[in-house]
Amino acid sequence: MEKLLNLHIEKLPEGVYLATSEDLPGLVAQGKTIAETLEIARDVAQKLLEARSERNQPDFLQPVADEFDYPLVVAG
Repeated sequence: MEKLLNLHIEKLPEGVYLATSEDLPGLVAQGKTIAETLEIARDVAQKLLEARSERNQPDFLQPVADEFDYPLVVAG
């Protein structure tokens, strides 16, 4: 089941991007591009959710609805 997770992404002075999430404590991902950062964040989130499941800890993420808005980043 896919779930919705809000990320906060910021560009660091070093020129890399950092992703964190208040929805999933412990999620920290860094990449050279936004796309790379999102890919790493997805992998980290999946591992954190698997670990929570193995410890019988609930996650509070909402399932993805049949319809939702998605901010798409494109080069300009």
